[in-house]
Amino acid sequence: MQILVINSGSSSLKFKLFKTGREYSVLANGLVDGIGLTKCKFTYQSPEKHIGLKLAVKTHSEAIKLALETLKKSKAITNYKEIDAIGHRVVHGGEKYQKPIKIDVNVIKEIEKLIELAPLHNPANLEGIRTCKKMLPKTPQVAIFDTAFYQKMPEKAFMYAVPHELYKKNNIRRYGFHGTSHEYVIEKAKKLIKKKNPKIISCHIGNGSSITAYDGKNAVDTSMGMSPLEGIMMGTRSGSIDPSIIFFLQDHLKMKPEKVEHMLNHESGLEGFSEISSDMRDIYAKSLKKDKRALQTIELLSYQIGKYLGAYTSILGGLDAVIFTGGLGEKAFYVREQAMSYLDFLGAKLNAKKNEDCEEKISDTKSKVEVFVIPTNESQKIAQETEKLLKK
Repeated sequence: MQILVINSGSSSLKFKLFKTGREYSVLANGLVDGIGLTKCKFTYQSPEKHIGLKLAVKTHSEAIKLALETLKKSKAITNYKEIDAIGHRVVHGGEKYQKPIKIDVNVIKEIEKLIELAPLHNPANLEGIRTCKKMLPKTPQVAIFDTAFYQKMPEKAFMYAVPHELYKKNNIRRYGFHGTSHEYVIEKAKKLIKKKNPKIISCHIGNGSSITAYDGKNAVDTSMGMSPLEGIMMGTRSGSIDPSIIFFLQDHLKMKPEKVEHMLNHESGLEGFSEISSDMRDIYAKSLKKDKRALQTIELLSYQIGKYLGAYTSILGGLDAVIFTGGLGEKAFYVREQAMSYLDFLGAKLNAKKNEDCEEKISDTKSKVEVFVIPTNESQKIAQETEKLLKK
C-alpha cells in the first residue's frame, strides 16, 4: 500500500507518503509552515526532487492542494489513484473515539462538535480531511486521534475539581495529547527493557511538550489537560499557571479574553520567559555565555520536568524507565541532565558521554532506572494504524 499521512496543524501542514511492507519506506515528505502569513516556508523531499521555497499559502486547503500537486509533479506518484489511503492526525477525539476510525460524514460531524475543545487544532484537521475528500473522493481516509491513547486513564487522573455538572454537560476533563508519539516510543522502549509490563515515564519535549505515566499496560496520567496548554512550559505556551493570573490580566490590565489566550498560547513558555527565543538551541547558545535569563530558562524547564518525574514515579509505585523524545527531548542533553538529577534519590544515573552524544540508551550501567532517547515517528505510527484498520 501507499499511504499519505497528513498532519494539519494550527498554522502548518506536514505530509509524508509511505510505502508499506515489512519496513515502512518514505517515498516523499514535505512541510508547509506559516499558513496564513505573507510568506510561508515550503520544503519538500523525494528521490527526484528537493524544494525549498517561500510563498503565500493562505489556507490549509491550499496547503493540501500544494502537497498533492507537488507529489505528482515530482513523480513520487503519477496520479492520485496510486494513493491507497490517507491517515490524518486529529488532535481531539473527546471521549467518543478510543481508536482509529474510517472517516465518513458522521465522523466529520463529530470532529466538528469537538472544535470547542480544540479550537486551534480541530478546524485545521477538518479542513485537511475535507480537501482530501474533494480531491481524492474514492480514497479511504482514517482519523488517528491524539487523545485516544489516554482513554483508559482512571477518573482520579482525568477529573478536575470543578462543579461536576461541567463534566457531565460540557465534557470538561483531562484528555491528554501527543498520544500517538508516546505510544510509538513506549512500544520501542518495551522492546529494549528486559521486564514484563515495565513502569515508564515518557517525556515528549518540543515546541509542544507533554509527560505521560505508563503502568506497563496503559497510560494512567499525563501532563496536558483539556487542551494542550496545561503541563510544563513549552516553546510559546505557558503550561500550568495559577488560574487567578487570568482574572488579574483581565481585571487589572484590562486584557480581552482572546488577547490573554493568545499570550498564553503564543507569547509565553520558553519565548516569553527567556525573552530570547522559543527555540532552545538559541537559549542554550546564550547560556554558554553565562546569560542569566538563558540559564534560568533551562533550569526552570528542567525543574518542571523533574517535578513530573517524581510525581509520576509515586503514582506508578516505582519506575523502570524514562524516555525522552520530541525535538528538544532528543537533542537537549543539558536539559535531560538537569531533569534526571531530580531522580538521584532513586539511583537513576546518566552516562555523561552517552547523554551528550544523544545515544539510544543514556543511563549508566549501574543506574537503577533505564533512560532512553528515542526519536518519535508519529507519521509512521499513523500509517501503521491506517493500514491495520483498512486490512481488518
